[in-house]
Amino acid sequence: MRSSTIYDVAEHAQVSIATVSRVLNSPEHVNVRTRAKVQAAIKELNFVPRAEASARARKSACRIGVLAPFFTYPSFVQRLRGVAEALSDSQYELLIYNIDTSARRDLYLSHLPITRRLDGLVVMALPFATRYIDQLQAYGLATVTIEVPDSSLSSVIIDDEIGGQMAAGYFIELGHRRCGFIGDSEVPDYAIHTSDRRLAGYRRALADAGIDLPAQYLGLAPHGLDAARQLALRMFAQPHPPTAIFSPSDTQAIGVLRAARELGLQVPQDVAIIGFDDIEVADFIGLTTIRQPLNESGRVAVDLLLARLRDRERPPQIVQLPLTLVRRETA
Repeated sequence: MRSSTIYDVAEHAQVSIATVSRVLNSPEHVNVRTRAKVQAAIKELNFVPRAEASARARKSACRIGVLAPFFTYPSFVQRLRGVAEALSDSQYELLIYNIDTSARRDLYLSHLPITRRLDGLVVMALPFATRYIDQLQAYGLATVTIEVPDSSLSSVIIDDEIGGQMAAGYFIELGHRRCGFIGDSEVPDYAIHTSDRRLAGYRRALADAGIDLPAQYLGLAPHGLDAARQLALRMFAQPHPPTAIFSPSDTQAIGVLRAARELGLQVPQDVAIIGFDDIEVADFIGLTTIRQPLNESGRVAVDLLLARLRDRERPPQIVQLPLTLVRRETA
């Protein structure tokens, strides 16, 4: 039986050859309905593009893809660095796909398995529907997730709630009773809500110690240094401001620190501040933080992926990395 060609796909989908080519090479430039028709035809005809067919004959495309949101966030940059370091001595080229909408996430998850341009895929902090997992597995695209555990796939995770509990526990150990939180008001629907998880752990640990987290000590805004700074300025202007503030990212904690310094507050004497992540600048400015192993999470994800490529029968594995309280100058 002869292999299907691009002409067969075009005829089956009732579109032009140029349209099929655009779906294969620039799917974001094709409207959703047409793209779905072409992808369905590709699947039904088991069509493999010529370059990918050659790669399949060689048994490898020699490419690993990463789907990553928040491309410029320091924590994601560090994690990507871990991925790149782990692949540096391998045969694989690294391709990074920036995700800034749920539509783009879904586009890549539906498109990449069909085109067979990758040997493996790392999905970073992006929740996605079961139907995409089924498609990834049906097309044999080895996939590992970071921060999004699923029993069908190998994953690298941390316990965000434990991180929040660690921050609260340290404040309690230091004797603080007026504890605040400055975090994210909303997270795009294509990404996971780590701020909410860290807040839940923080609130629970405070409650267990008989400490309330009142509304006036809870500040939420879109993610960013200046947004956190503005919230902190308002919080510090209260008659009885918090003496300790936890932020679920170092970026936001730096905004809180800047606000404290603008007001002439002594840190940690007047207000203690804890962040989360331990990005590179945290050490430079003396920020106390909850460290998650960002570089290591990228490296471990690649190790799991390469192990899966070597042994397709290898069962999925969930690796939980430890969190560490790093005591510096701000708490």
